[in-house]
Amino acid sequence: MTKQTCDVAIVGGGAAGLNAALVLAQARRSVVVIDAGEPRNAPAGHLRGFLTRDGAAPTDLLALGRAEVEQFGVVVTDGAVTGAARSADGFELTLDDGRTVNARRLLVATGIADTFPDIEGFAERWAKDVLHCPYCHGYEVRDQPLGVIAETAFFGIHQALMLRQWSDDVVLFTHTDENIEPADREKLAAMNVRIVSGKVAGLVVEDDELTGVRLADGTVTPRRAVFVGGAITPVPRDRILRDFGAETTDTPFGPFVAVDATGATSIPGVWAAGNVVDPKSQVIVSASAGYQAAVAINMDLIEEEVGRAVEAGRILG
Repeated sequence: MTKQTCDVAIVGGGAAGLNAALVLAQARRSVVVIDAGEPRNAPAGHLRGFLTRDGAAPTDLLALGRAEVEQFGVVVTDGAVTGAARSADGFELTLDDGRTVNARRLLVATGIADTFPDIEGFAERWAKDVLHCPYCHGYEVRDQPLGVIAETAFFGIHQALMLRQWSDDVVLFTHTDENIEPADREKLAAMNVRIVSGKVAGLVVEDDELTGVRLADGTVTPRRAVFVGGAITPVPRDRILRDFGAETTDTPFGPFVAVDATGATSIPGVWAAGNVVDPKSQVIVSASAGYQAAVAINMDLIEEEVGRAVEAGRILG
């Protein structure tokens, strides 16, 4: 059984985890990144809003990131963490192949998993022409007939009004929530967003392209792309954090582990960054959160080391 020791173990090799690893390694910390290889955005063909990397495939960004951090001595290892416990000097992580990693500090950047509604074709078209974020995908489908499938009226209305920035032809499918207040109907009408009532049963696909949205009564509304409007449920991959008893906070997406501005959780020595604690974060935001967490972790280690040095000096004196 292989055992590794390091200053910081990072669970999750996405934008948050790798950016944290880069900052920590350049601060001359020993870092191990453990990555299960399940990035949320893997099905997407591109990412947006990331300066110098706009339009790049998410998998390419991660490959570049791995190569970059390894230049500074970061050990990136493939595997899943099956156990995490306190140790004498910090934390001990057990991997699915029996290896262990001992670290003084821990950063969890494991992201989220999306659960899909029971709509025929939805999962198959995910990240192709079934999309979740206008800022991530709106430019690619600009000026096309767009739809929003509203699992909840609040999210559906929000996205439908937002999407008018990218298209003059937007339809809001009420799907499972017909409760649209008069004031919201007025807003939608003023922005020429058409409301289609009825539950969505499936998507119409021809030649591997979305052509329409089919209601339960068989009615088909032609569309070239649809946004989810709350129709997916983000589930945080936060088992490690919850096993340690990290405090959570209620969000519009359900309970997520609570962190401060630096990513520190309620568990001493444990930080979290990226989608695992903020489902709204785009790639560049997650990378920034990883940076902030790395700085905080390094300062925490410095404070510990200074304290030990002072104590040692007192003993020798």
